Amino acid sequence: MRWSPRVADPVPLDTAWLKANPLPDHHDNVDKNGRGRVLVIGGCRRVPGGMLLTAEAAFRAGAGKVTIATIASAAIPIGIAFPASAIVALPETADGEIAPESADLLLAEIAGHDAIVFGPAMIDEDGVRTLLAALLPALPDDMFLLLDAFALRAATDHVDAIAERGRHIVLTPHEGELAALLDIEKDDVSRDPLAALTRAAETYDATVMVKGATSHLMAGETCLSYAGGGLGLAVSGSGDILAGLIAGLGAQGLPPLQASAWGIWLHGEAGRRLSETVGPIGYLARELLPVVPGLMRGV
Repeated sequence: MRWSPRVADPVPLDTAWLKANPLPDHHDNVDKNGRGRVLVIGGCRRVPGGMLLTAEAAFRAGAGKVTIATIASAAIPIGIAFPASAIVALPETADGEIAPESADLLLAEIAGHDAIVFGPAMIDEDGVRTLLAALLPALPDDMFLLLDAFALRAATDHVDAIAERGRHIVLTPHEGELAALLDIEKDDVSRDPLAALTRAAETYDATVMVKGATSHLMAGETCLSYAGGGLGLAVSGSGDILAGLIAGLGAQGLPPLQASAWGIWLHGEAGRRLSETVGPIGYLARELLPVVPGLMRGV
């Protein structure tokens, strides 16, 4: 690599850090709107159920309302499978992806939410780029936005727009996606993930993580390190759950760094718990979800 950005010394993401940066303190009389409203945008015909994991994770993290915006052919089955969520049925392409003309419907939904997750279970990179280009300029200044999966690859087209409002944005790449964000090779990230993370945080001026056996999180001058929840977390749907946890916390008013840190810890500790009770591998991503509320209570 030809670049060598300054790397912050990572601080352990442990219960001491979490206690110093606590969860929102809701009053007994708060209603579901006061607990935060999350809009999850994503899904496709090939992975129609992935949105259920993200939506439930947002609820498990404490959000009061969650809306799923996905392709029309999956909307009714998803609504029946998860009746707690509102559903927005979006136009879809012949290939079963969210159609670009969905942008107007999505823009109409944004005002009623406190946090947005964009990207889970989407596999059409060009379509994601088109939608992100329409959504970014229209977001309220204080909207909590998490970009995940293919939305991270689309982010490279919008570096300046993301940096302008980066204090409200979370990027959640693994090593390959972080390499794409920086237009470098994955091997470069693998050799020095902290240097790559630092460059990404500076480039996008956002809260950025790099997921792995040891995950790192950076925002501004702060860098946190979490030593993972075990190999069992390397399973389909795991990242969708992490995205939902972070958005659910962000919708309740936690800033991106704190929401992301709590999300990483809850996700990892749920994996650690299941590795002890079920086995180191073989549990399903959805089995992480019931463990989360007890972990939140225990800190």
